[in-house]
Formats: sequence, C-alpha cells, structure tokens
Amino acid sequence: MPRERGEKVVATNRKARHDYTIEDTYEAGLVLTGTEVKSLRAGRASLVDGYGYIDGGEAWLDAVHIPEFNQGSWNNHTPRRKRKMLLHKAQILKINNKVKEGGYTLVPLRLYFSDGRAKVELAVAKGKREYDKRQTLRERQDKREADRAMGTQRHLGE
Repeated sequence: MPRERGEKVVATNRKARHDYTIEDTYEAGLVLTGTEVKSLRAGRASLVDGYGYIDGGEAWLDAVHIPEFNQGSWNNHTPRRKRKMLLHKAQILKINNKVKEGGYTLVPLRLYFSDGRAKVELAVAKGKREYDKRQTLRERQDKREADRAMGTQRHLGE
C-alpha cells in the first residue's frame, strides 16, 4: 500500500483567530492511540476548548475533543484526555519563556495529517479585548467595501 502524500485538514479552530492575536506558530506531532488515529481519519475532532501547556519540559495538548471510534472495543480512548506534543527542546523553551512572560497562551489552530502523520498547528497568542475584536471586524468590513467599490469602478471603466 503506498504511503499517504500531502496534507489533509481534520479540524480548524476558526474562533481562535477571532479571540487571539497570533504571535508565532509552530507545527507539532501528536502522540495518539490507534483508535484516536482512526477517529481522526474519519474527520472527527473539535479544537474549540483546546489549549496547550508546558509541564516538566514537555508540551501537552489538553481539552481537544476526539470522539470515540465507532467500531472501537472496550479498548477505546477517552475523548478529552491530555495528549503529548512532539516539539524540539529549543521550541519548548522558547514557548515556555513566552507563556511565562505573561499574557500569552498556547492555542491549537488546526489538526491535520501531513504525509500520513497527525500534526497540530500551535500558536503563541495574546487574548484580544472586546474593543479589539470590534475594531478587527470593522477593518475587515471597510476593506471589503473598498474592494467592492474598486471592482465596480474597474467594471464601469471597461
């Protein structure tokens, strides 16, 4: 059987980009059990409440919901267990220093398969205040209106 190629996205955390200002992003591998991998390959996962943390020099991902595998037996996994992330030691130290600095948190952005291996994209992010969220939405709306006006201008000019 040939190896998988490319990237297959399983879950994205769209709310994270709304609630946080993204500083840095990292790609980390995940330590999973067999039934978790099968459930992910079926495209079932949720990153909504997920977060990451550093404990004892190891990176952990907690509160990510990977539902139980349908055809699983008594050996099935628990849906919201903490999972170990695989990162380089230098990356772990850099993330740990940033998080300890204060105001920063470790947020999963998306869960995907890259060449057949489960990966998670992490972000070191700073929480947005309510007025920051409104300002971002306003900027996006203004840009959309400007693009629309430029499009009609171009269309009428032809």
